Formats: sequence, structure tokens, C-alpha cells
Amino acid sequence: MLGATVMPHAIYLHSSLVNHRFPEKKRNLTVLLRATKHDVVWALVAAGTINIALLLLAASALGGVPGTDSIEGAHAAIEAALGPVIGFIFAIGLLASGLASTSVGAYAGSEIMAGLLHVRIPVVWRRAITLVPALILVWLYPDPSWALVLSQVALSFGIPFAIIPLASFTRKAEVMGKWKDGTAMRWAMSIISLLIVALNLLLIYLTFIE
Repeated sequence: MLGATVMPHAIYLHSSLVNHRFPEKKRNLTVLLRATKHDVVWALVAAGTINIALLLLAASALGGVPGTDSIEGAHAAIEAALGPVIGFIFAIGLLASGLASTSVGAYAGSEIMAGLLHVRIPVVWRRAITLVPALILVWLYPDPSWALVLSQVALSFGIPFAIIPLASFTRKAEVMGKWKDGTAMRWAMSIISLLIVALNLLLIYLTFIE
């Protein structure tokens, strides 16, 4: 849930998106920081609401239904419980989610590489690098549903590698100037970082050991 909602690469992408949205003459730091904050908050609220709604729907309509541990089984159970229209919407939602995740990941990767490494890769190569490994994995792996679970575990485990450097940089005056984190924010970020690391270690234990 954390990995699917927070998506650190998407959060970092917002700082690039607000740069493109404002004309260069209006790009003062105060405006950009305020726009980034609003973008990230609304994105997290929307993503969190959708994910929680999906979980509540599944818990209320599919609780105790066998076979829902696979995509095919979940689709069949949804059709049986809620009708073919909802089943069709579920399938379209999965397709849209995959396309959106791939697009956001490729866009975020290209912007981060351009900003930090000063490397730009042609769009065709970016699409190939992001799509081909995923297609090969789905084609070769015997259980696509388990591959999806592992991808979400990997995505969730990536959050500490984003949030810990972020907490480190935003508390430094030489980086943030007058916008650096205050004492309360520093403590909150430290607690959140430790909590996320602990949850991810628990997730890995439950996934691979139990």
C-alpha cells in the first residue's frame, strides 16, 4: 500500500512538472515550492483514496471467496459478485494502471537522470528499457500474479532510499536556505523514516519467509 500510494519517483517528478507548468519569468522559488506541495498532497490524497476504496470493495464483496490470490481469479470473483460491467471496469483499470505506472516511471527516470547525471536518453530507448524487461518477466515467469506482488514489494522497499536522502537534504540550510525543515519536521521525518524501514523489513519477512 505504501509503495503503490507514495511512489517516490512520482513525488520527485512533481518538481520537474511544476517547472514545465510555469513560464520561466514566473519561476521564483516560493511559487515553485508552493505548487509542488499542492501537487504532491493532492496526488497522495487521490492515490490513497483510490487504493483504500479498492481494498474496502474487495474486503466487502470478495471476503472468503477462493481464488482471489491471482489476477484471473480476482477478475472472475468480481464478475460473479458484482456483475460483468464491474469486471470489465476492473480489467480496464488494471490496464490503465500499468500504462500509467510505466509512463510515470520512464518520465521520472529521464528527468532525474537529466537533472542529476546530465544524461538524456532518446524516448524510444527509454520505452524499450522500461517495457522490455517487464514483458520478458511476465512471459517467462510461471506466475504473473506473484511477479506483480514482488514488483510491489520492490517498489515499497524503494521508499526508504528516497525518503532518507530527502530528509537529510531538507534539514540542511546550505541546501534549502530559509526553507529548511524546523525541529518538529526533522523529528517527524526521522520517525516516519524509521517506521517505513521497519514496515519494509516486516514486509520482506512476510513475503519471502512466511
